[in-house]
Parts: sequence; C-alpha cells; structure tokens
Amino acid sequence: MSPYVSVLISTGTCLAAIAGLHLLGRAVSVSKETVEVLPYQSGWAPREHALSRFHARWYPLTLVFLAFDVEMLFMYPWAVVVAGMGPEAVIEMFAFLGVLVAGVIWAWREGAFRWV
Repeated sequence: MSPYVSVLISTGTCLAAIAGLHLLGRAVSVSKETVEVLPYQSGWAPREHALSRFHARWYPLTLVFLAFDVEMLFMYPWAVVVAGMGPEAVIEMFAFLGVLVAGVIWAWREGAFRWV
C-alpha cells in the first residue's frame, strides 16, 4: 500500500468525524436560532469594539508579564534536570533570574507599575 493512501484514509476519517460531530451538534441543539448576545463578559453586550486601543500603561506591564511567563518556560525543564547537572545549573538559573530582576527594577524605576 502506498504511503499516500494511508494519509488519504486518515484525512478522510478525520473529515468524516468532524462532519459527524457538527451534524450531531446541530441535531441535539436546543435552539436553531442564532445567539443574540455575544458570550463576551458573561453574555452582556459589548460596550466597545474588539479592536479598540488600550491605554499605553498596559504595554510595559504586559512586557513584564511576558518576561516572567517565558521565565517559567525555562524553569520547568530546568527543574527536571537540575539534580543531574549540579551546582552549575543553579548558578546559571540565578544569573538568569538576576537579569529578570534587573529588568523589573528598571521597569519599576521607569514607572511601569504606576497606574495613576
């Protein structure tokens, strides 16, 4: 059997499953009418457009959050291998955390955490 035949069978099976689930959802739905109120904010109608601009003070705070979010991406694998690598891994992680703390101190000094 050609490898393309198995790919076509897998693709066909997936598309048939998606179509079947879609039809099943339409068959067991409570109402055929469209939703009048968007699910945003617990069903309340939105007061502003989704592409509205945010205040400029959100952007530095977002960057700080992303820095610590990416930090966790590095710390999870590090926590798995730190016992096998020894004290060098601990020193490298504290150097990495030191750079992040320096960034937080700089952001604090620049007023990224001030709201008023």
